[in-house]
Amino acid sequence: MAAEQTPWWAWVSPAVALAILLVTPFTGSAGLVVAAAGVALIATVFAAVFHAEVVAQRVGEPFGTLVLAIAVTVIEVALIVSVMIAAPGEKADLARDTIFAAVMIVMNGIVGLCLLCGGMRHHEQGFQLQGASAALAVLAALTVLTLVVPNVVTRAAGPMFSTPQLVFAGAVSLVLYGSFIFVQTVRHRDYFLPFEADNEDAHAPVPSNRTAATSAALLLVALVAVVGLAKALTPSVEAGVDWLGVPKAVVGIVIAGVVLLPECLAALKAARANRLQTSLNLALGSALATIGLTIPAVALVSIVLGEPLALGLEEKDQTLLVLTLIISVITLGTARTTVLQGIVHLVVFAVFLFFAIAP
Repeated sequence: MAAEQTPWWAWVSPAVALAILLVTPFTGSAGLVVAAAGVALIATVFAAVFHAEVVAQRVGEPFGTLVLAIAVTVIEVALIVSVMIAAPGEKADLARDTIFAAVMIVMNGIVGLCLLCGGMRHHEQGFQLQGASAALAVLAALTVLTLVVPNVVTRAAGPMFSTPQLVFAGAVSLVLYGSFIFVQTVRHRDYFLPFEADNEDAHAPVPSNRTAATSAALLLVALVAVVGLAKALTPSVEAGVDWLGVPKAVVGIVIAGVVLLPECLAALKAARANRLQTSLNLALGSALATIGLTIPAVALVSIVLGEPLALGLEEKDQTLLVLTLIISVITLGTARTTVLQGIVHLVVFAVFLFFAIAP
């Protein structure tokens, strides 16, 4: 029975989170409600990770990691778009800050933690070089075309595309991401499959269709609860940012961090189990989905609302992005990793966080 195989906390957490969301409009930003929402948010993230792993075991790789990557990204897009619609004039750069933060969190924070923890436990880990190279090629094109090129176009003032350019950027993003998904799941699926020798869970029992369907439904509920709680907590986060006197870009980092927490935990668990290929599928796939799906969505909202959308990064952030891409190419260019690569990525991530808080 699915109910017997699903731990009680894995369905209670999303239910409690939804209950808190229902009472939040009537209680405002009361301290007790905010604290309860924060606890429920963390618990629901763990529930989302559990259900994502059940679905991943049922559908196999690379479809399992793709489920979580796309689901989390869709929720992230919904959160950004909802905030943009609520205050379009004040949030012209929220999408850019959140997308860039997501890329840095994934490529340096999550990848760094996976390489460090996996290397400490297994000394050296391997993965499919072809799959990593394909993902990095698409990631480099997406990030530069959408986050750097806006700074050098001549039709619009500042770090913004004109309307035709914004439409073209959204179309290009969809083409690149769609092409990657086709290669990952159809044309060259074997590039993204883990090595059998490295997969300690290769002979783990496969969940039944009923269990997987239950977890898929609860995963969706958990992710909706996460984005709802994150949105409810956003005013408190913004108030805290104002109180601390740090830049508004920190709000984008917090949003991206909360939304990506399920993937971070799932990727870290896979790396510790000597399944680095699964970790990289999660990380790289998440970074690609973040840009490939978010840019078209926010571009559409910007055009429909007639509001400005700032996508071009500042010089400091452009430098960190280029450094991240270079290090990633070197790190994932040998099909073998150690703790050293993990430390390098984590140092770059620490630099990103430090200069975001103290620019």
